[in-house]
Amino acid sequence: MKVQTFCLDNSSPPITRPDFIQDPQKSLVIVFGASSFLESPERVQTISQTFSGIPMIGCSTSGEVFGNEIKDDSLVGGVMQFDWTTVKTATVSIPDPTQSFHVGQQIANDLLGPDLKGVLVLSDGLLVNGSELIRGLNAVLPESVVITGGLAGDGDRFKQTWVIQNNVPTGGMVTAVGFYGDRIHLGHASKGGWDYLGPERRVTRSDGNVLYELDGKPALELYKEYLGDRASGLPATALLFPLALKQDGPSDEYLVRTILAVNEAAQSMTFAGNIPQDSLVQLMRGNFDRLINGASEAALATKSEDPQNTLAIAISCVGRRLVLGERAEEEVEATVEVFPPGTQQIGFYSYGELSPYANGRCELHNQTMTLTTISEQ
Repeated sequence: MKVQTFCLDNSSPPITRPDFIQDPQKSLVIVFGASSFLESPERVQTISQTFSGIPMIGCSTSGEVFGNEIKDDSLVGGVMQFDWTTVKTATVSIPDPTQSFHVGQQIANDLLGPDLKGVLVLSDGLLVNGSELIRGLNAVLPESVVITGGLAGDGDRFKQTWVIQNNVPTGGMVTAVGFYGDRIHLGHASKGGWDYLGPERRVTRSDGNVLYELDGKPALELYKEYLGDRASGLPATALLFPLALKQDGPSDEYLVRTILAVNEAAQSMTFAGNIPQDSLVQLMRGNFDRLINGASEAALATKSEDPQNTLAIAISCVGRRLVLGERAEEEVEATVEVFPPGTQQIGFYSYGELSPYANGRCELHNQTMTLTTISEQ
């Protein structure tokens, strides 16, 4: 496998097609860029022309990761030429969150094959219930297939997101690429680093990913109490206080849920994934050092079969970037420092991250640093 990463912004030279591209059917381009490219897709079109004939997937961001840097209003990407692996892309429209499960099933059925080893999923970040999307994928794909990915971002605006469809930025879509063959290796890890805040609370009223009440009180009212003066900035400021959702059973593992929208009339909050009724939840807040250490731990947990020819995809939640502020680059620097020399990193800040905990079924995560490494063995 050969890999080359690139960054296209106002000051960068034109991107050229690498000489190592020999077989487009065994090649893949992955790009991440600003949400504004939905209205002004010229940079994306430049990339699609440069890599004409090669499958391309990508999505909008809340900041782009290029090596150990965080960028805005740029287009970052990576192009891979596999030696043995073939790829196939699938893209499905998602009109509203209620269709998330069926879209997940359709994507999985489109990609399902006897030698499918992994799937990278990029979804619209606003019109999706991430939990149901993953449930649909898991319902079709065998547990041996590694599923990772993320939900597209739009900074702290929550207005519009896009994914690549037919080489064009398009809203309201879910896209994925399947990797086929015995030589592909997808490493993965997802780590948080948040501290608990306040007591555990029971979800006394919810519907899917819409939370209405905690301990019998309006959920939005409770959040506003914790936010204080920051409440006027909802939903963006709620990213500073994500919700930990306790898993069933004796395990201490939890899923973190982040907010996509609020409804003042209903005093409700819409999250990126399901908040089951009667579950236990707890507010969280950021701890700078633990968040950065979480990124390092995620990098340590991945394993590449060929470090000199590995693409690492870092997907970190926009909430982490808001909490870390000027220190945000430290978490992408932390991953690069841990990866073996030669690993090339791209990525984006997201509205949700998709990855197994360690092994087994994929889960929706929020407020984590989630890493996927792609290599051949």
